[in-house]
Amino acid sequence: MAIRGRNLGLLAALSAIPTGPSQASVLDGLRRVILDGGATPGSAIPVGEIATLFGVSPIPVREALKTLVGEGLVGHQTNNGYFVAQLTVAELREIYFVRGILEQAALTRAVELATPDDLAAAREAHRALHAATDAGDLRAYHHQSRRFHQALIEPCGMHRLVHMFEATWNITEPFQLMRAATPEMQTRLHADHESMIDAVAARDVDALIAASREHHSRLETMIIDTAAQLNVADES
Repeated sequence: MAIRGRNLGLLAALSAIPTGPSQASVLDGLRRVILDGGATPGSAIPVGEIATLFGVSPIPVREALKTLVGEGLVGHQTNNGYFVAQLTVAELREIYFVRGILEQAALTRAVELATPDDLAAAREAHRALHAATDAGDLRAYHHQSRRFHQALIEPCGMHRLVHMFEATWNITEPFQLMRAATPEMQTRLHADHESMIDAVAARDVDALIAASREHHSRLETMIIDTAAQLNVADES
């Protein structure tokens, strides 16, 4: 793939958050900005400029970037340096497939263990999604969509499974694809969420998994179609 030029958005976003002269600060700052969509997928990450911004040598910046490569958020090419991870449409499909399997596994356990407080948290996240739709706030909608899904699976109590689920979600975060959801699509996704909440409240595993699969299929189709249309994940 061709690596794009200087990532001014990344540098500007890093400049706007508190920084400190340590590898941990560099790692936290870069991860935060990339996950928040502040860095264009495929664009170069200027090691020297980031080192200057944080007041460190290039070494801790490179070490932080190696960690982010392991997390799937950053890529590296010999002689071309580091860049914000870019995915092909095929890779996006694979990640969403894996995420769906992990989510269904977590939901199977979560429906048995969810407390009234857990159900209230999911309903609150769902209300926040509706509020974002009503306000036309796509950034908030993107954020609250993740919050809703996390609220449903966290009661499973399987921390490694939850961690893997969150890691797969993180890989797609730089694309901020949920911001492309139309109001009509958001309405359909809201209906899916309501079915999932009702199934959790009824302790109905079969209904929950069926609703989750339908929702995931709808969501995957929307996101993959959006990626292809925006050409954010071409095969080059």
